[in-house]
Amino acid sequence: MFNNKTIVFTSGTFDLFHYNHLRMINYARSLGDILIVGVSTDELVQSYKAKPAIPFQERLQIIEALKTPDIVIPQHTLDHSEIVKKLNIDAFVVGDDWFGKYEYLKELGVQVFYFPYGIGASTTNIKKSIHDSYEETLRQQQKEKPILK
Repeated sequence: MFNNKTIVFTSGTFDLFHYNHLRMINYARSLGDILIVGVSTDELVQSYKAKPAIPFQERLQIIEALKTPDIVIPQHTLDHSEIVKKLNIDAFVVGDDWFGKYEYLKELGVQVFYFPYGIGASTTNIKKSIHDSYEETLRQQQKEKPILK
């Protein structure tokens, strides 16, 4: 807390920005007075999954363009202990696909919220849909292509 204001931090890759990303950021905003959003660098993301489709600087600018965050910062690590101490974070919001991984923040006095994405948009599903659509287009083109003798 700073000047009687609750500080909330949320973070993510935010690749192929979609509705559930927006819902989580808006939820985080509703929990406090100041919202800080961390955007994972390409190097951080590649340490635990495939490289993002959208480069870091572009993902950062997309989040900065939203009216909801007060501050947008790069995220270089999945360990949030240091950022919590430096920025006096009161609450942390992350997608429920990370459920249980941030319980250690409670020892630092931080309330941890695992936002339920539920069904619907996810970057993984969007990428799969694009890939499947591309594969189907290729199959259709092969069927329609005349065979030269």
